[in-house]
Amino acid sequence: MSRPILATSLSLVLAACASQSPMPTVAVPEHLKPAPSEVPLMALAARGVQIYECRAKKDDPQAMEWAFVAPEAELFDAQGKNVGKHYAGPHWESGDGSKIVGTVKARADAPQAGAIPWLLLATRSVGPDGAFAKVTSVQRVNTRDGAAPAADGCTAATLGQTARVAYTADYLMFGAK
Repeated sequence: MSRPILATSLSLVLAACASQSPMPTVAVPEHLKPAPSEVPLMALAARGVQIYECRAKKDDPQAMEWAFVAPEAELFDAQGKNVGKHYAGPHWESGDGSKIVGTVKARADAPQAGAIPWLLLATRSVGPDGAFAKVTSVQRVNTRDGAAPAADGCTAATLGQTARVAYTADYLMFGAK
């Protein structure tokens, strides 16, 4: 194999691995930082979709909007190994069966247009002991894409239809010191 082809191939492999691993985070707003009594436990990269449904607005039943339904994503460790999944609840479930559910504590607009917000979530274990059992908060950062589709795509004619919008994010998991 020639040197230029080898170098290009290596670059592509490294780029593919990087896209599956958690990325270094940019500056996180102060209100999204976990409590001082928490320490980092793990960083996971997520790849999946944000699911939206075309629904009538609560305050104006004649108007339509895309309403968030749930996430659906695979979770990868720093080596690119699939270690779990993220889904409605919101839940994060490890391959070992341990599972947490979260509640949003704080949010911030993502720096990138069209990306879902960054979040800080309080969590509690709702499964057996395992990798996620000691997680007390989750920070969602480095989001790319995933925002609701354009409003003009949700009409009376499309009422009840769902849209699956691809996204990526890093989930930083914290636990008590």
